[in-house]
Amino acid sequence: MNDRYILAYDLGTGGVKAALFDTQGKAVDAETRAYSVQSPQERWAEQNPDTWYEGFCSITKEVMERNNIRGAEIAGIGFSGQMMACLPVDKEGNALTDCIIWADRRSVQQTEALRERIDEEEDYRITGNKIYPTYPLPKFMWLRENLPELYKRTHLFLQPKDYIVFRLTGCFATDFSDASGTAALDMKERRWSEKILELAGIDRDKLPEIRASTDTAGKVSREASRETGIPQGVPVVLGAGDGPCGNLGAGVFREGSAYIYLGTSSWVSSTGKKLVCDPEKVLFNICSVDPSMINVYGTMQMGGGSFLWLKDTICALERHRASESQGSAYEYMTEEAATSPPGSNNLLFLPYLRGERSPRWNPGAKGAFLGLTANHTRGDLIRSVMEGVAYNLKIIRDAMHRENMDITQMRVTGGGAESSLWRQIFADVFNERIHVSRLREGANPLGAAIIAGVGLGIFDDFSVIEKLNPITGVQEPNGDRTIGERYGFLYERFNEAYTLLLPLFEKL
Repeated sequence: MNDRYILAYDLGTGGVKAALFDTQGKAVDAETRAYSVQSPQERWAEQNPDTWYEGFCSITKEVMERNNIRGAEIAGIGFSGQMMACLPVDKEGNALTDCIIWADRRSVQQTEALRERIDEEEDYRITGNKIYPTYPLPKFMWLRENLPELYKRTHLFLQPKDYIVFRLTGCFATDFSDASGTAALDMKERRWSEKILELAGIDRDKLPEIRASTDTAGKVSREASRETGIPQGVPVVLGAGDGPCGNLGAGVFREGSAYIYLGTSSWVSSTGKKLVCDPEKVLFNICSVDPSMINVYGTMQMGGGSFLWLKDTICALERHRASESQGSAYEYMTEEAATSPPGSNNLLFLPYLRGERSPRWNPGAKGAFLGLTANHTRGDLIRSVMEGVAYNLKIIRDAMHRENMDITQMRVTGGGAESSLWRQIFADVFNERIHVSRLREGANPLGAAIIAGVGLGIFDDFSVIEKLNPITGVQEPNGDRTIGERYGFLYERFNEAYTLLLPLFEKL
């Protein structure tokens, strides 16, 4: 019987998840603690880092006690974390303010100022990313300009997982994936870009040391042991951002593999050896957990988040049914959506509820239902949201086609991947075979566990994922030609609608 374990954490936007794996990579147990996002002003999105750590401590103790885990049985700890945040800390690691998270879009003016100082094409070639308010670099600028005293007191800007690593070990560091998500990393040189930072007016010494995802940051301190219940001296592996952890956990680590992620934010991502700079800048680049590879993404703000919004605002009936039956409101919503035909009776949904990153890069974009009539049903409304997310992600997939990215296998993962209807919608909208992995949820903590396992010598290399999360099924496009034609027509109308509504978005 295995007597050693890896504790892997996914520090997400909606909560922190602790997952216990044995050293064969088998999932043993998991627990989640939810926390919220504060929006004190329009376009602002913040979180108190104390809530991350409190949730982290709480679920760690619960998982260890529930499984009767003793000190010597923990081989190590690994991390996945939400990316593109801005958390200023002092020299003692104390947070100086709430964390400005990825969804925050307050730094529009700073973004425009940066665009005036550097050619966007040159910036894209250096960082692999677009100049945009969701990235940390303009957030750093916003803090410097609006809270200059706080900026002076800032010792370092940290990412969420790096803050928890510090609380455990006292080590200030980040990994290459999170560093590349700041829009301040020279992707080819794998170091902070002195040129970009100088143009942004950000001090280089306020950014942490960059290390490999598999590096051991340190060991659990005495104080952290008392707070978390993890024995003192357990090694803590730095880990990676949730995107690259998700790639690895989904089995997308070899060149030519790709996947759709359906979480709060959603994306299409592929893995390759080269930086991809498409002319329309739909795509952006993040360092892979494998130092020889790059993950190419297009990430929308509200994919699964649009479905969550729908549940919380419109689907009271499904919530009520779920509470009575102790079932899932999402399952009832999907059942209702299945009563609507492909195309939702010509109802379109624009999923821009928090502005948009890729593919639109418009923080002022708005959501909309279009074509709504008295004949439309609840099923049409629900299905149109699912299809709107698929149309939006198809724009990203099409950009990968234009860049001649040789994608031989497309997978799907994330909470939304549990829906066979949503998987079918993607197969039909993309007109592409969608591969279904054995593990559809939990790719991020699995990726974090594998990174930790590789770093600690438990696993030989990242290829262990092919055994741990194999493909178990395939969702084929519907053979009915009229469905493909219907989706092709509505996809064109979806893009046309966005263009036509742009002036109205600005006025609103």
